[in-house]
Amino acid sequence: MKQIGAYLFIALSWLLSKSPEFILYGLADFLYVVLYYIIGYRKKVVFKNLRNSFPEKSDKEINNIAKKFFHHLGDTFIENIALITMSKKRILKLVKIEEGDIAKELYKKNKNIIAVTGHYGNWEVFLALPLLSPHQVLGVYKPLNNRFFDKLFYNMREKFGAVPVTMHNSYKTVLEYKRNNKLILLGLIADQRPHKKEGNYWTTFLNQETNVFLGPEKFAKKLNAAVMFLYLEKVKRGKYIFKSSLLFEDTANCTDNEITDTYLRFLEKLIIDKPELYLWSHNRWKFKK
Repeated sequence: MKQIGAYLFIALSWLLSKSPEFILYGLADFLYVVLYYIIGYRKKVVFKNLRNSFPEKSDKEINNIAKKFFHHLGDTFIENIALITMSKKRILKLVKIEEGDIAKELYKKNKNIIAVTGHYGNWEVFLALPLLSPHQVLGVYKPLNNRFFDKLFYNMREKFGAVPVTMHNSYKTVLEYKRNNKLILLGLIADQRPHKKEGNYWTTFLNQETNVFLGPEKFAKKLNAAVMFLYLEKVKRGKYIFKSSLLFEDTANCTDNEITDTYLRFLEKLIIDKPELYLWSHNRWKFKK
């Protein structure tokens, strides 16, 4: 039964990857109704996170953001199933590579790059990141418990030449590339919730005390790498544009937590401008200081 389910899922992905946009986003609209009105997927978490992040907003404004978020969640869910078997040609219709000069200039200067981002937009579309930079792209990820789905998403993420690296092996892998004098662009989703025992820095993020990893900062200082913030601007349904901003070119002399605070403030501004694109269903503030 598991094998049958796996083949059916692959068949669904293939069908979605070949379907026109009106079918894809028609299904996403249906999924929105199911998630928001029928099963109420994590609605308590979503509304709690929104109210705590935006205490100045009225109930009407919070409800409006929540509905827009669930619409976006439906879009990304359908997009990500399709991405598993989607052709490179179609992926490049989904995401426009508009900026790459910063990465290319840093490559000429023999600089490694730590590329930080957050759970904003559709981060799986970063699989096209190798088109932005001549560096070897390493994407740090957390393996899924289900081996089948973990393998599917692994294969999806390496379509354009990126090397997916588990969080557990990331430090060792980075040091191997350093020893071999190969320039890397290390992609990190930097706003994940650490385990209660792993949190090593507390700051204020979206009006709440927030526990954050210091991994990106540690990697940057170890390599004296440049730090870029990458994100995807959602122009409309089915259309994203790569955006990048250079935060630091040299990091060896940065003060403690300076790098972390800088990219968190950048992400925070993006979320405040378009809150519906953030992953509010994640119980980000589960642990308290």
